[in-house]
Amino acid sequence: MPVVDADTHIDEPEEAWASMEGAAARFRPTTITPADGAQVPGFDPSANRWWLVDGRMRQRMIRDDDLTATTLESRELLDVSARVRDMDRMGVDIHVIFPTFFLLYITGNPEAEIALTKSYGQYVAQKCAESDGRLRWTAVLPLLDIDASIAHLRWAKEHGACGVFKRGLEYGKRASDPYWFPLYEEAESLDMPICIHTGNGNPSDGGLGHADTIAGFPVMDAFHALLLYEVPKKFPKLRFGFIEAGSTWVPYVVDRLVAEQKRRQWVRRFELGSDLFRSNRLFVAVDPVEDISHLLELGTEDSLMIGSDYTHFDTSAQPDALMQIRTWVEEGRISETVGRKILEDNPTKFYGF
Repeated sequence: MPVVDADTHIDEPEEAWASMEGAAARFRPTTITPADGAQVPGFDPSANRWWLVDGRMRQRMIRDDDLTATTLESRELLDVSARVRDMDRMGVDIHVIFPTFFLLYITGNPEAEIALTKSYGQYVAQKCAESDGRLRWTAVLPLLDIDASIAHLRWAKEHGACGVFKRGLEYGKRASDPYWFPLYEEAESLDMPICIHTGNGNPSDGGLGHADTIAGFPVMDAFHALLLYEVPKKFPKLRFGFIEAGSTWVPYVVDRLVAEQKRRQWVRRFELGSDLFRSNRLFVAVDPVEDISHLLELGTEDSLMIGSDYTHFDTSAQPDALMQIRTWVEEGRISETVGRKILEDNPTKFYGF
């Protein structure tokens, strides 16, 4: 099976918005760079570049080639062959691409969201099509409009998308909210997993698009909500992934669910089962700095993946993340079988390659 980097990114270039024409052109993100000496308080001046979109400013990161082990051409998919060369150097067969621009709340305007996600999808689909199957992408949907989301999801599937990008909290709605059920139903019918990725879709108080919780919290909340309200049982073939939040939180959240089940039966009844991950089709992307021994005790051998967070360089990023799994095997921390499942079998099953 192919070695799969289950979590990589694109840093969106200006070209990602090129198809926003006609009425949609007014929503096209514009790059803003403050005059020399000007700085937004609280932000690193070395990253003082912004997207202006629908009246809001969102930081547009300036990456370091050496720290990220990437180049501008590979980060923005301006040169697909450059990215593929990086993959070859890292011993990776497939990159699954998530957005950067959409990690945080963008707009409360459905029309703007439809225009943005449509243009982004067209750009990423075109670039991934040039990679001979090496680059795969997750669909970013205009979630303010579920009908438009379903239509775009069908288009994305036809154009090579392998999953649905979703933040754990969106517009005040948990992952268990019935609002999402039509989307889950369509994703299930298309055999596309729901990829709950670090980020926050809730509006912030300010205009800069800050996350208003710790980075991984919405992912944890989604895991809790989906199991508490038994959402996987409603969609018995749908797979759910929890990505870029590490995995050491899983035993804690499972413990809280067990406590809820035992002590609050008078409020609600739900089942967890002895085969929690397999029976609910739950997948988790681990972090190479973690000790996953406690996680394996929960029966997760067939549910773990790993991603490098390629293009980013933050607390979730490690360019040699997949190589670390090979090191774990060599050191005897995990078996060769578990290592192969993390690198190959599980992400292949999750994304449906």
